[in-house]
Amino acid sequence: MNNQNQMQGGTQNMTSGMMQQNRGAHELFDADEVIGEIVGMLEEYMLYDQHIQDQELKGILQRQSAFMTQLYNTVVESYQTGQDPQVPTQQYKMQQNNDVTYGLKPGQPKQPKQAVNELTDECYSSFMLGHTKTLASSLTTAAAEINNPVLRRVMADSVPNIIEMSYELFLYQNKNGYYQVPQLNAQDTSAMLQSFAKMPQQGMH
Repeated sequence: MNNQNQMQGGTQNMTSGMMQQNRGAHELFDADEVIGEIVGMLEEYMLYDQHIQDQELKGILQRQSAFMTQLYNTVVESYQTGQDPQVPTQQYKMQQNNDVTYGLKPGQPKQPKQAVNELTDECYSSFMLGHTKTLASSLTTAAAEINNPVLRRVMADSVPNIIEMSYELFLYQNKNGYYQVPQLNAQDTSAMLQSFAKMPQQGMH
């Protein structure tokens, strides 16, 4: 019986040792931080869902939550095992079109809300955009320094998805007048666009 327990213990130690290969401390700290941000995003989305009035925004939130839940499971599995996850990184597809409204419309000056019941869909969509932009940055930073190839690829492949979520929220806000996009006049825009020139390509055959 003791021999069997020793064999099982030895197998667990070998498995544990294999899992620790190619796992640096810096990598684990970065991954832990990213996973914590995903958890925070999912939990706060759950809070927002109770208060959002616009069904379109509620639909965006629920689609993003479902996608992030799967991403969470994929990241956690590759974080723990260092191996290919059972469900690979998926592709997030937004439902907004790419039309952007330009220009500024005058409105009342903004100030922080004084009570929870004053929070609006503009507020909640801004909170959501803040989450996705922060997570995209954190995933990029972590992916640049993680040494386990599987975990690095999972995080790197997730960046475009979170950017897509951010862009979806930007388009929703812009369409509703929450995120206005000023423009330079035509002359200044042209001057900016013409301020660089291509250089001859070197060393490529």
